[in-house]
Order: sequence, then C-alpha cells, then structure tokens
Amino acid sequence: MARKKKPAVSPTLQWIALGGVVVAIAAAWIWFAQFRSGAGSVSVTMPELSKSAKAGEEHFETNCAQCHGESGGGTDQGPPLVHKIYESGHHSDGAFFLAVRRGVRQHHWSFGDMPAQPQVTRGQSALIVEFIREVQAANGIY
Repeated sequence: MARKKKPAVSPTLQWIALGGVVVAIAAAWIWFAQFRSGAGSVSVTMPELSKSAKAGEEHFETNCAQCHGESGGGTDQGPPLVHKIYESGHHSDGAFFLAVRRGVRQHHWSFGDMPAQPQVTRGQSALIVEFIREVQAANGIY
C-alpha cells in the first residue's frame, strides 16, 4: 500500500504566503501609482536663505516656478523638486545643470518632457541649484 506524501509546506502556510505576496504586490502598485501620478504638489518649509540662494530663488521664480511651483513645491505642470527623488544622491547638481541645458525626457513623473531652458546661464543655474539644495535641506532632503 502506497503512503500519501505529506506536502513540504502545509496548505495553511501556502495560503498565508500567497496572501502576503498579494498584499505586497498591492502595496507596491499603490506606491508606484502615487509616485508616477504627477498630480499635486508638496508643502514646502522655507528656510532662511543664504545670499546666493536668495539670488537663485529669484532666477527660479522667473524661469522654473511656472512648472515646478513656488519654492519648488510642484504644480500640475511639473514635479516638486523638494522631493526625495531629487536628493543629491539620486540627482546630482550636474543633473540639474544638464536638465537646464538639454532638457529632460520624462522618466520619474507623468508631466511630459522638460524642455531645455537656453535663457538660463550656467551662473544662474548654479544659483538655482544652491536655492533648491537649501530648500531641500530645510525639508529633510539631502
């Protein structure tokens, strides 16, 4: 008489594991949908700015705020720059310089491509980056 083999893992544990996988996939999908939605803006705490960052703020307001929002908080036309995705470890200062000079293909958000900003000089870009980094630091983004 052949003995029935017991499963390596009980059916109850299999269902629990499957449920855990389903929950993990659902959570990842919700996070990804929010991250890619491109909707809305973030609340920005403004710090006391250095002299050069204040100059950068002026250039930012003139050239960037229409899409990236006042103080970099984002709009329905462009993402917030005061966001962990733009921390210096992921988007270096050089990435900002290239974005201004060359534009950027859409890749983190669903706003469409960012056009080049040829009216912004390299010196103005440096001041804008300093402004963005000071505001990011004041909001816990390094």
